[in-house]
Amino acid sequence: MNRFLYLATVLLTLAACSPRERDASPAGTLPAIWPDYVGVTVPASIAPLDFTLPGADALDVLLTAPDGTKLHSSGKFTTRFSEKGWKTLLQRSTGDSLTVTVSGLYGGAWRRFEPFGIYVSKDEIDYGLTYRLIEPGYQIYSHMGVYERELGSFRQRPLLENTQFDGCVNCHASRPQDPGTWTLHIRGSHGATLLRLNGEIQAYNTKTDSTLGFCVYPYWHPSGRYLAYSTNNTRQGFHMQADKLIEVFDLDSDIQIYDLEKNELITAPQVKRPEIWETFPVFSPDGRTLYYTAAVKVEIPGELPQSKYNLMKVSFDPETGAIGEDVALLVDAAAEGKSLCFPRPSYDGRYLMYTLCDYGTFPIWHHEADLWLLDLETGERRPIDEVNSADTDSFHNWSSNSRWFVFSSRRDDGLFTCLYIAHFDENGHAGKPFLLPQRDPKNYYEDLFRSYNVPEFVTGPVPLDRIRAQKAINSPDRIPFGYR
Repeated sequence: MNRFLYLATVLLTLAACSPRERDASPAGTLPAIWPDYVGVTVPASIAPLDFTLPGADALDVLLTAPDGTKLHSSGKFTTRFSEKGWKTLLQRSTGDSLTVTVSGLYGGAWRRFEPFGIYVSKDEIDYGLTYRLIEPGYQIYSHMGVYERELGSFRQRPLLENTQFDGCVNCHASRPQDPGTWTLHIRGSHGATLLRLNGEIQAYNTKTDSTLGFCVYPYWHPSGRYLAYSTNNTRQGFHMQADKLIEVFDLDSDIQIYDLEKNELITAPQVKRPEIWETFPVFSPDGRTLYYTAAVKVEIPGELPQSKYNLMKVSFDPETGAIGEDVALLVDAAAEGKSLCFPRPSYDGRYLMYTLCDYGTFPIWHHEADLWLLDLETGERRPIDEVNSADTDSFHNWSSNSRWFVFSSRRDDGLFTCLYIAHFDENGHAGKPFLLPQRDPKNYYEDLFRSYNVPEFVTGPVPLDRIRAQKAINSPDRIPFGYR
């Protein structure tokens, strides 16, 4: 049978056996769809949540809005909801749930599963995400890049790829209020810190005689005047254990702040102590507190399991750029035999989310890593059990209205990180997370041999000129940082 005759046969079968036109035997259970979108909360602007029904020969899905508006999709392997129809359905379901009725074809007989709901929140979500996609090359700079994904569609575009130069595309960050104000670190023979300011792209040499090294992990001050960076002497090694692949660790790290107006690096002895590793700085939403993680130095690699990072805070004066004298311990994770990583305060100033693992500062390969939440008003903290899984749940970021967060997880296969998004309500509770939608999720994720890394919400398209950025990176010219 040729492919055209086969396709016609399948279509005729589905049309003749549509659950809307004939009775299907009730399954009595919820469908085991993949991705698991059963009972999730989504924004009204999200792209269609297409899914598969593993084990079924075909599937038929009917979506129904509270006002009775319907959307239908049938297929052999996956749904393919009309983008226009999907958006209409979500708009008519905002503040309520749309009902999903799934039927599967098994050995010539249809079975209709129990309907489930998808709640459509009134809380808006940002325009899109930026993230790095990286192959598991470990010791070489394999194909990687920073990409932008529009959340209302399936459109993904590269912002910068290392096929444009020789090196590693590293950590990036944009101002939440202005995706055009951007920073990106490049490692390798063309190493530089790339900054896009006021429409201009420039490459900086951020290493000075008085600092440990280049500026690496960035975070923007809400005013846009300052950038907090850590400077890290990073290494990686391989485990002997079968359940672990790789470990990334620092031999040294300090905190420094770049004053964009004065082109000066600001340092202070209290955040660059020789006996302490300080890393992953972030500003509070009011710009007057600097959070970061810190650990007492240990011998590497022998004592790596004893490296335990705590959450610290110190005051910051936006008018003068001065870092406060008194450093405070906010969460003593080491006292509990744990290590705290990736602090991220919500933009409303109420909460701080972090990753907790057994040791170290790079938990992306730690299967025990989970997301935790600190209430900055009450001091209470808890694991976010609503979203955590049995495998790695790691790097995360908040939406600009603090009602959504994105995080990376290895829950699907234990090897590659994928992105999950969860709603976060005004009472501090997270909804069931949903996998970043793709048009054909099964084939997309099975064929994707790259991991998502460092996801970040953006409020609009990032206006980064790839060619100008490439020229700046490949040029030997670098603007030196001053030092205060």
